[in-house]
Amino acid sequence: MRIVTVVKRVPDSRATIKVKPDGAGIDTAGLRFVCDPFDEFGVEQGVRLKEQRADVQAVTALAAGPKAVTEVLYVALAMGADRAVHVLDDTLPVEDELAVAAVLAAAIRHDPQGADLILCGKQNIDNDAGELGPALAEYLGLPHVGAVTRLEVAADGGSLTAHRRIEGAEEIVETKLPALLTCEKGLVEPRFPSLPKLMKAKKQPIETISPGNLPGTGTLATARSLVMLSPPPPRPACTYLEGKPQEMARDLVRRLRQEGMI
Repeated sequence: MRIVTVVKRVPDSRATIKVKPDGAGIDTAGLRFVCDPFDEFGVEQGVRLKEQRADVQAVTALAAGPKAVTEVLYVALAMGADRAVHVLDDTLPVEDELAVAAVLAAAIRHDPQGADLILCGKQNIDNDAGELGPALAEYLGLPHVGAVTRLEVAADGGSLTAHRRIEGAEEIVETKLPALLTCEKGLVEPRFPSLPKLMKAKKQPIETISPGNLPGTGTLATARSLVMLSPPPPRPACTYLEGKPQEMARDLVRRLRQEGMI
């Protein structure tokens, strides 16, 4: 069994995000980036399967984007991935998950090692779209189970059982491999790679692919112009009410009526 885990470089959730004036992306000056936490669930799950099963031949971390993406690939290697593959493209619109999925699908089809199980995060914390995993499964023609919280792979490695939370219940899905899963919080607890492991990982080679060498990516020129970003509108000024509780309650009701909220 060969496992591919998709990772993405995203801004730290504690960072202040500024959109470029032309809406073509975010201003990355001085911005700290990390490996997406949901993608770390996928890396951890892949590494655990390798540790638990003798039939897992390799865990490959796969990412697409500019040169800086190697940062998160090194994190995946430090967590226990066997190899890292980087589709290097400085112009890839990483905020457009459909475009990224098309590139990643071409890379997986192009890889002679293939993939029996593909693990992605349920969503990415930069735009919360959740499109990448389902789109990648669609491009590859694979079955897809989303937001998985528990995974059991059959002893023969030919199928799996995935558990996922739905409203008011738990859904259990069985599917044959190859398949793609998106990983939800609670599936596993990602290990924290130590500094020595990170330093060792940075000595490992990263396989680099140019998208120009991948068949099936010719539609990206159209996809690049589809996504524009804009900052949220400024918050209105906060109004503080003063007086006794009864007076403030009456004033609040009056204001809400004037603004058409009640």
